Amino acid sequence: MNNLDGGHFNNTYSGLPEYFYTRLDPTPLENPRLVVYSPSAGQQLNLEDTRETREKLTLIGSGNRAWPGSEPLAMVYSGHQFGAYNPQLGDGRGLLLGELVNTRGEKWDLHLKGAGPTPYSRFGDGRAVLRSCIREYLASEALHHLGIPTTRALCVVTSDTPVYRETREAGSTLLRLARSHIRFGHFEYFFYNKRYEALKELADYTIEHHFHDLEGMKAVAGSDKGYQLFYAEVVHRTATLIARWQAAGFAHGVMNTDNMSIIGDTFDYGPYGFMDDFNWHYICNHSDHSGRYAFSQQPDIGYWNCGRLGQALVPLFDDIELIQKALDQYPQIYTQTYTRLMLDKLGLLAEEEEDAELVRDLLQLLHDSHCDYTLFFRTLSSFPSEQPVNQLEALVNHPSLAPWLDSYKKRLKRNPLDDQNRQKRMKQVNPKYILRNYLAQQAIEKAEKGDYQEIENLMNVLVSPYDEHPDFEHYAEQPPEWGKKLEVSCSS
Repeated sequence: MNNLDGGHFNNTYSGLPEYFYTRLDPTPLENPRLVVYSPSAGQQLNLEDTRETREKLTLIGSGNRAWPGSEPLAMVYSGHQFGAYNPQLGDGRGLLLGELVNTRGEKWDLHLKGAGPTPYSRFGDGRAVLRSCIREYLASEALHHLGIPTTRALCVVTSDTPVYRETREAGSTLLRLARSHIRFGHFEYFFYNKRYEALKELADYTIEHHFHDLEGMKAVAGSDKGYQLFYAEVVHRTATLIARWQAAGFAHGVMNTDNMSIIGDTFDYGPYGFMDDFNWHYICNHSDHSGRYAFSQQPDIGYWNCGRLGQALVPLFDDIELIQKALDQYPQIYTQTYTRLMLDKLGLLAEEEEDAELVRDLLQLLHDSHCDYTLFFRTLSSFPSEQPVNQLEALVNHPSLAPWLDSYKKRLKRNPLDDQNRQKRMKQVNPKYILRNYLAQQAIEKAEKGDYQEIENLMNVLVSPYDEHPDFEHYAEQPPEWGKKLEVSCSS
């Protein structure tokens, strides 16, 4: 059965008491048009990529038709934004339509972003604009195909409904898929409002639906030990997620606790950015004047956010030292994961004591030379033949390159892989194509004029970023100078 015909919704979140959410329907858009659809994401819902499917999704995505079996609601939560607690949050422009179960028994949340005003809109119009929807669509699908945990994007719909930001724009929506839409901020809301019974309900619900398969959980669920297992797993997933961001050169931009997924997926795309020229202190969010969410700060902010979640869980514990014990594992988990990922990018199998210095020296070299991060590692994947050496010299143009390459070459002699197999492995972890900001901007500008082909062209390489795409080689080139200076803010 095509899941667009209904019959596979669980809607377990709507079964919680109504102080967890507000029920309401989307506000329809006028004259909706489908901008883009992801067949890959559709497969998660057993959707057939047909004209009928796309027509139905256009109506559902615009709020003009209900997905059979769905029960739309706006979730309530709070969170720390740029370090300060904000109690007045919640789904201000999106609705959780429900939870759909595919034929493999996997549960996926369906969330309509840009669905209109809710009780949590905070004087906003509850709408999204086309540029922000396209940016989230491209980024979430790009990260998914890079192997980084993330929400998915099913489709984008635009319309004739006017939305006013700096200028008049087209009201648009994004239909998002996620294994869960529960955020750190959900727990903070009930903690700061001293609603500890509701906090326990939320924790027990989250464990039952997303952490029930943890080893030993069934025997200790609802106890100090059970909550410690839950929290420790959240800490672990968060640390490993951010290590993956760092290795990929990805900056999220707004790591507020209300943008942190409880299951460790990349969540809520705004002013994100893949680095072009490597800069440890890269700030992708034009609104982040203090650099709180700079690339170099992401690991520490992940730790800080986990600390805020731990604080919110205190009422569930008799022994609160168990919280600190779990949190203390974060630095080690992050470091081990990041080190392993970087060694994979260098094609090194077994770790040696000197490898940490090799990685540090390389990152310093890339920072000092402002070298393109993605192009460097992709070119290094063909080392040590003559052509990539020349290409590396052209890319880096720094006196420290030759000494580093000498150290790397000596290290490779102790590597148990021959050059051919190492190069093959490196090209499977070092992408040729990433979602550069200027590429996304070009696709957006064309889409705003009604031309959606550039989105499809980009997706051709983003769904297989490690492969060669002869027809799209220009997407792998260094960006033009103007493309490195695009300003993206929270409103983007």
